[in-house]
Amino acid sequence: MSGVLAIETATDACSVAVYRAGEYHERHTVAPRQHSRLLFSMLAELLSAGSLAEQGIEFIAYGCGPGSFTGLRIAASAVQGLAYSSSLPVVAVSTLAVMAQTALRQGVVSVSDTVLCTLDARINEVYSAVYVFENDIAVLRDGPWACAPGELTPPGAGPLHVVGSGSVFSATFPPVLQARIQKVFPDIVPAARDIIPLSLEKYRRGDTQAPRDVQPVYVRDEISWKKLADQGKRA
Repeated sequence: MSGVLAIETATDACSVAVYRAGEYHERHTVAPRQHSRLLFSMLAELLSAGSLAEQGIEFIAYGCGPGSFTGLRIAASAVQGLAYSSSLPVVAVSTLAVMAQTALRQGVVSVSDTVLCTLDARINEVYSAVYVFENDIAVLRDGPWACAPGELTPPGAGPLHVVGSGSVFSATFPPVLQARIQKVFPDIVPAARDIIPLSLEKYRRGDTQAPRDVQPVYVRDEISWKKLADQGKRA
């Protein structure tokens, strides 16, 4: 089984996890604007100095966004430096997918639920996407989107569990969406350990990056993201 180092700093949570020999070791704390101070001390607590490859790490995974501009840059810079220094491949994982995986591990949703993951974009918009679970792994069903809370209308008509900081705007969601919501969990934040099962699936498929290609996913990137009204039907 692959050894993995995972880093997630896209939200108020600063989170690092190591997976080796079937065991998880992690450091996770909610500390807004403290990520740059905390991240490398967390790494030092989990791993020795020197080559990660020599410590059994086969690849580095990170939450690539969307999320805080500063938090995303901190993770990308750290991952890029670590990957270059140890000559390791990198796996990028959507922060929204990580949130769905965290919600499943914490037991607030089940594998039969459909989950609307949301993040407060802090510009009168929310980042969001809909996930289902296949073999206990979060799989994107619709999205992702960036839009005002009142414009969020995911396709479909089935029930939804809403997780993440964007759910604080649920009272302003369109009535058609409010009618679909079963439960709301605004306190779910992505944890690095939940990057690991998602990243292992991508690594097995060969979906990796070279260190030079590490970069955050910014919601304003017109290639990767569109306003909900401009989003075409997924193939």
